[in-house]
Amino acid sequence: MLPSPRLTRLVRCVLGLVLLGVGLGLVVAADLGAAPWDVLHQGLSERLGITIGTASIGVGIVVLLAWIPLRERPGVGTVLNVFVIGATMDLTLAVVDRPDRLWAQAAFLLLGVWLWGPGSGLYIGSGLGSGPRDGVMTGLARRGLRVGRVRSAIEVVALGTGFLLGGTVGVGTLVFAVGVGPNVAWWLPRLDMRRSRPAALARCG
Repeated sequence: MLPSPRLTRLVRCVLGLVLLGVGLGLVVAADLGAAPWDVLHQGLSERLGITIGTASIGVGIVVLLAWIPLRERPGVGTVLNVFVIGATMDLTLAVVDRPDRLWAQAAFLLLGVWLWGPGSGLYIGSGLGSGPRDGVMTGLARRGLRVGRVRSAIEVVALGTGFLLGGTVGVGTLVFAVGVGPNVAWWLPRLDMRRSRPAALARCG
């Protein structure tokens, strides 16, 4: 008996979020500069004495509350996004040894960035709801603001605030920012369950 399409989507969503959390954990463990939002989470964890995953969950909840005045409707994937990524980041950082050689740090960084491709493809492709931050951006865009400008402004504020709080900014931050887009763009069409495909193409999942 084949699993229902809804169950398949849920499994793919959770698997994608786990890959995203592991990827972010590896980037942090590389200690070459965190992903832009994780610079903020890192700074908060340093100041508040909490784990970076807990900081990520806390920020995610606050951002999700901003959906209320924007009248955005979260999906089950939106809520899972907040908790699964943060928990997986903490678990990853708890079980991996932080590398002390540059080649190993670079390997952690590149593997972490690479995992964001299939992770995003599975999560976004499940169609169970956008991430908390993306929902705020689309909500503001519906009110006449340009998505690109809104996204850039929000990420610059998050990065700058995190840096001032003690988060790590470095070459890893740049590699993540530059590398994630093309990586996700390659994976998403191959893992997107929301799009019908010609019979000749194999459909993932």
